[in-house]
Amino acid sequence: MRSAAWNARLALGLAWVASSACGDDAATGGAAPSGGNGGVGGAAHGGSGTGAYDEGGHLGEGAGGAREGATVFLVMMENHNWADVVASDSAPFIASLLEEGAHAEQAFSPPDLHPSEPNYIWLEAGDNLGIVTDGAPTSNHRSTTHHLVTRLEEVGLTWKSYQMGISGDDCPLSASGKYAPRHNPMVYFDDVTGENDPASARCIAHVRPIEELAIDLEADDVASYNLVTPDLCSDMHDSCPPTSDRIQQGDDFLAATIPMIRASAAYARGAVIIVTWDEGEENSDGPIGLIVLGESVKVGYSNELHYDHSSTLKTMEEILGVGLLRHSADPDVLDLSDMFETFPP
Repeated sequence: MRSAAWNARLALGLAWVASSACGDDAATGGAAPSGGNGGVGGAAHGGSGTGAYDEGGHLGEGAGGAREGATVFLVMMENHNWADVVASDSAPFIASLLEEGAHAEQAFSPPDLHPSEPNYIWLEAGDNLGIVTDGAPTSNHRSTTHHLVTRLEEVGLTWKSYQMGISGDDCPLSASGKYAPRHNPMVYFDDVTGENDPASARCIAHVRPIEELAIDLEADDVASYNLVTPDLCSDMHDSCPPTSDRIQQGDDFLAATIPMIRASAAYARGAVIIVTWDEGEENSDGPIGLIVLGESVKVGYSNELHYDHSSTLKTMEEILGVGLLRHSADPDVLDLSDMFETFPP
C-alpha cells in the first residue's frame, strides 16, 4: 500500500489539476503567421502547409534495441528566458529543483525557430518538418511515420501525451479554452490521428487528460514515454488570475506535478524527468530552462555545454533505445549524458 504522504500528494495533485484552468477565454492558439526561420536545419524548413515532406532526409541509425522498463517524462513550459525564471522570486519550487537535479545554463531552441509549434514538432521528429506557423492540425498535419512515438510502438514501447484542458472523449484537434493543439505535437501526425479524425482510436487511447497522470502513477501504469503539457495558464504562456504572474503559475504547476512523479514506483525504478521550455521570451532562442531529475542524475549540478531540442530528443531516444531521428543524429549534437552519473540510466 502507498503511504499516507503519497495518498495526500495524490489527492492534492488531482484536486489541483481539476481546478487549475484559469478562466475560459478563448485560446490564443490559432494559425498565427510567422516570419521565415532562416532555413534552420536544412531543406525541411521550407513553407508550412500540407505538402509532402521529403522522407529521404537524415533519419539516423537504429539503436542497440528497445530498453524495456526505461521511462521518460518530458514536462513542457513556455516562452521564458532561463535568466528571468531563475532570478524570479515567483519560482521557489524551480529553485529547489536546481539543488536536487542537474540543469543547463546554455540550452536553446534551434536557431530562429519560432513560434511555439515548430519547436514541439522538433521534439517529436528531430526537425520542424517545414512547419513555421502555429497552425491547427488541419493545415499543418504531416504524413511521415518517422517520428518518436511511432518508433516507440514499432519496438514494443508505449507512450502517452497528458494534456490539460481536454476531455479525453475525442482526439483534441482544435483549440478549446486554454488547451492549444500546437503544444501537443502528436496530433500533427496522420498516423496518430487517422488523418485528422476526431474519432481516431489511436489518438484517443494515447492523448489523455492530465488528470489521468496522477491515476496512472498511483496504479504504476505509466508509459515508456510521457509528454506532460499544461494549459496556457499553467505553462507560463498566458497571465491568468488569480496570481496574474506567469512564472508563478508555471512554478505552481510544477510544484503540484513533479513531486507526484518523483514519489512513484516508476521514478524509484529509474525514470527520468526532463523539464524544458519551448523557446525564449519574444521569439528569443534562449538560453531556456532545461532541468533533469532522476535517481541517476547528478545532484546540484549545472554545466555550460550547448544544448538544443535535438539534444533533448537524442537523450530520450538513447534512454528508450530507439534510433536517432533527423537532427538528433547530427554529429555535433550533444546528448545530456554529462548530467548523469550513469547513462543511459
